[in-house]
Amino acid sequence: MTVHYDELVRQVRTRAELPDRQSAERVVRAALETLAERVPDGVAEHLAAQLPPEAAEHLRRVTASHQGSPEERAWRHEHGERFDLTGFAGRVAWRAGTTEETALARAAAVFEVLDAAVSPELMDRLYKVLPHDIRGLLPEARAYQDR
Repeated sequence: MTVHYDELVRQVRTRAELPDRQSAERVVRAALETLAERVPDGVAEHLAAQLPPEAAEHLRRVTASHQGSPEERAWRHEHGERFDLTGFAGRVAWRAGTTEETALARAAAVFEVLDAAVSPELMDRLYKVLPHDIRGLLPEARAYQDR
């Protein structure tokens, strides 16, 4: 089921209509690092386990860098850092060197590619741990009503 990194980048480049490979790699890194900040470490690790090593590194670098008191690290491990869609957009935009609006569109393209690259169970888990506004970036095929 694992997609190769070159294919992942190619698909993101195509879906996001990016001019070159470097732009696609930049948005993959920006989206994955920001996602790793927002979700519990365990979810980020499971996602990393299903991605090619080059993409997984972006997630693992963030989870390994969590600092602070033992309580703060435990909170991030269990819950992730708290920020909304505006915070998500700002972080992706800063990392990708683009506007927030463009960052959200490109992050959605990354999530579409992830949806095809990882197990449906993991995408469902990701859906459940994200707040409603960020969840809207996930592919519609995975978007379902809260029960």
